[in-house]
Amino acid sequence: MASEKVETVVAGNYLEMEREEEDSKSATSKLSSLFWHGGSVYDAWFSCASNQVAQVLLTLPYSFSQLGMVSGIIFQLFYGLMGSWTAYLISVLYVEYRTRKEREKVDFRNHVIQWFEVLDGLLGKHWRNLGLFFNCTFLLFGSVIQLIACASNIYYINDNLDKRTWTYIFGACCATTVFIPSFHNYRIWSFLGLLMTTYTAWYMTIASLMHGQVDGVKHSGPTKLVLYFTGATNILYTFGGHAVTVEIMHAMWKPQKFKMIYLIATLYVLTLTLPSASAVYWAFGDLLLTHSNALSLLPRTGFRDTAVILMLIHQFITFGFACTPLYFVWEKFIGVHETKSLLKRALARLPVVIPIWFLAIIFPFFGPINSTVGSLLVSFTVYIIPALAHMITFAPAPARENAVERPPSMLGGWVGLYSMNVFVVVWVLVVGFGLGGWASMLNFIHQINTFGLFAKCYQCPPHNKASIKLN
Repeated sequence: MASEKVETVVAGNYLEMEREEEDSKSATSKLSSLFWHGGSVYDAWFSCASNQVAQVLLTLPYSFSQLGMVSGIIFQLFYGLMGSWTAYLISVLYVEYRTRKEREKVDFRNHVIQWFEVLDGLLGKHWRNLGLFFNCTFLLFGSVIQLIACASNIYYINDNLDKRTWTYIFGACCATTVFIPSFHNYRIWSFLGLLMTTYTAWYMTIASLMHGQVDGVKHSGPTKLVLYFTGATNILYTFGGHAVTVEIMHAMWKPQKFKMIYLIATLYVLTLTLPSASAVYWAFGDLLLTHSNALSLLPRTGFRDTAVILMLIHQFITFGFACTPLYFVWEKFIGVHETKSLLKRALARLPVVIPIWFLAIIFPFFGPINSTVGSLLVSFTVYIIPALAHMITFAPAPARENAVERPPSMLGGWVGLYSMNVFVVVWVLVVGFGLGGWASMLNFIHQINTFGLFAKCYQCPPHNKASIKLN
């Protein structure tokens, strides 16, 4: 009876929200609602799929050169499924938290629920602080990576300016994301973003197959443990894009429908990442070990320039995805989160962009930084903390009896669910954080020793206004 009551509360509140949305549509233009104000299952799917692949699409061939073809494919499938599992856990915890709060008559219409608040409501302030630290740090460096990627990509079209200068320029451009209020407003951007990565992935695949293998191509990987686990943690990072899962769910009119969205988004993303990474590695082999951005090896054509431009636009979108939760945290900290003034919120958000800009200039290591962030931050933010939080939340028998979302019967109920969670925690702690952290930090330190901090033009070929050519 208790569980039925909880479900009634959840359904009632979400249906009220949906009716409010329908009412708002009658008061606004259809054009605005079509492009701007989204909260459907499809919007959530586009947001998850678009945010998941992003610039890491360009570094996966680099990971394949470190891992080898077989390990690269296996790790993509493995971490894709593991990432989908922990996204499911996060969605369960969100619904549980929101249900409990709405039974207490808490109104979230002007408040965006975030992951650290879910942890706070279910497990207390220590878990809140842990979630806040890891999530914010990950999103901070996720935003940094987008700026680095922008500079790395544009350089292959216009090398009149060095990558550091391009980082200054794109930092200013990405700062305009302060004007996008919430994930409700990414409808058209998410849709376009996925089209852009789809084009780029299939361009990389077809262009590599048409180019053929370079003379004397070698596929040596894996050769060193350091490189092997660095590549593995880059793939761990690839499928760890759900640091913004709670914010995407909160933007939905019916968040309880999120359960399978991330898995379906992951399956689509695999149709992009597996062919593109495999084809580029097949064509260029060990050359990728010193070319972390796959576009640097493909011959310059109109198709490649189009891919670069589309990825630049997509990285602007992904910067917004990564930075918007940080904007929310900052707004709550200074007390402007619930204000309805868009201009006031935008101005309040600007200080968040400054440290991101600065860090992108200090550590411009495209590729290696992905692995480092993956091992040290994504491992906890996306895998370990959600699995532990789920187990502890439902450890008491009454919590399991009154759970809003019960474990799927095909997994063996609560026993099967706990077994899955224990496996995730142990695997990611040992392989992702332990071995991956060791390898990624060694590789990252090597980049600093080789190129130095504030590198003006990381992995740039000799300046030449002609197109970049292979030997």
